[in-house]
Amino acid sequence: MASQVTCEQRLNVRWLGCDGDANTGKDDESEVNVAATVHFLTVCCSNGMSTYLVPDQNTCHQPTSITGENQIPTEEEQAYKKLDEKLKGLLATLPKDKGWRSANIYLHEGFWLSPQVIKGLLMINNYFHAQSTDIFLAAFMKCGTTWLKALMFATANRHRYSFSDHPLRRNGPQSAFPFLDTHIFLDYPITKFEHLPSPRMFATHFAHSLLPTSMSSPSSTCKFVYVCRDPKDALISKWHFMSKLRSKELPPLSFNEAYELFCNGVSEYGPFWDHVLGYWKASQESPEKILFLKYEDMKKEPSVELKKLAAFMGMPFSAEEEKGGVVGEIVKLCSFENLSNLEVNNEGGGAQKFTAQVVVENRDFFRKGKVGDWKNYLTEEMRERIDSITETMFKNSGLTLGLTKEA
Repeated sequence: MASQVTCEQRLNVRWLGCDGDANTGKDDESEVNVAATVHFLTVCCSNGMSTYLVPDQNTCHQPTSITGENQIPTEEEQAYKKLDEKLKGLLATLPKDKGWRSANIYLHEGFWLSPQVIKGLLMINNYFHAQSTDIFLAAFMKCGTTWLKALMFATANRHRYSFSDHPLRRNGPQSAFPFLDTHIFLDYPITKFEHLPSPRMFATHFAHSLLPTSMSSPSSTCKFVYVCRDPKDALISKWHFMSKLRSKELPPLSFNEAYELFCNGVSEYGPFWDHVLGYWKASQESPEKILFLKYEDMKKEPSVELKKLAAFMGMPFSAEEEKGGVVGEIVKLCSFENLSNLEVNNEGGGAQKFTAQVVVENRDFFRKGKVGDWKNYLTEEMRERIDSITETMFKNSGLTLGLTKEA
């Protein structure tokens, strides 16, 4: 990444590779370019681009820019370099395949991840300290994360803000709370999250089996909200999303190619079915710890699912709130129709920074938000193949998801 990026360039150029060079999509297995990172953080802060909301401060947290007066502690810098060396050695041992956004992704402990995301996982295991009241939103990519972030933030903070002047009207839903997978190193070199009020909320795409035991063990009191979706719709949405972010130096990923990769389990954070099944089984074993939601159910009865969500979070709606229409107000505020039409989520409205290289415009998180859009893309043969994989993978699990075959 060049160190001469300006605010104007940041707005006009997509930073395209979670695991690669911003311009070429080539694998980036070298040490972090501190100068470029510092410059980028300074640019983003000066441009006022938010990363996530901090309710108690009624403001948006921004990464700490590193200057001559604010040097990185030597101990943390050394720890970060050692971790970077560990990542480089690890990548050399892992199988790799074609990435949807950049050149390659790597198979790490059964799941396909980019190098930057693997780095985030190493940092989470080494430095993240879960608190007993933490609440995590987990999902495979493009299965409802944006919607759930808005719903969870609005529910948890319904006594802080009025619906007419709500922070979600000025900030994209992705800014509601931190995306743990990469925000762990967004404040170079290590983010502590000590400034967040309790209960802290985080989002993650990591599979359940990849999470540290401090988060996922039966003895942990952390809570997880998991949302899944018909794999056929997840495929369509993910292909559109990743195509927008894919490096222009790489050939486009055709839909047929994406379909084959998806069916073979090869996509960022995939295989899809293993991801869903991991959280499903954990939710069956510990229903008090993991709330398992389906995107289709939420679209069908949003108020019912929202009340279920609030109760699970330990923030149930009172009879007075229900009578006063609070549930309906949150559903309306966080609806696809409302959020997608807000200025902040439209052309030039704003962007969300995930790493020094990856900035995604808010508008790119919104496409259709519909159930069944796969019918416009999949042939009958394609549909049958995905349904067959789903049926086979979920057999005897008690979980049904997106099956459309007639009995």
